[in-house]
Amino acid sequence: MKLIVAYIQPQKLNAVKQALYTKEISRMSVTNALGCGQQGGYTENYRGVEIEVNLRKKVRMEIAVNDSFVDTTVETIIEAARTGRIGDGKIFIYPIEECIRIRTGEKGKDAIGG
Repeated sequence: MKLIVAYIQPQKLNAVKQALYTKEISRMSVTNALGCGQQGGYTENYRGVEIEVNLRKKVRMEIAVNDSFVDTTVETIIEAARTGRIGDGKIFIYPIEECIRIRTGEKGKDAIGG
């Protein structure tokens, strides 16, 4: 079992979700995030004051999958989120020690589903 965490551009969220749905991957958590990386920041003027903005808006997706779905999930995210420009995002893959479904008490790969 793995936890896939992907940081993507907000405007790519719907494309990534739809691509994942076509691969029958539909269980995910999505949150708004701010971050900075190679993309860097920019400056803007607000009411005559110059402001440096170095945290960019991103979307964080968390998807828990069984081992057999890891490659498919990662490839699908890359395919749907890639623009070829700096700031497309990153994907991190973490091992999951255990997963328990609260409603039924199922554990392991049965609790993740799919």
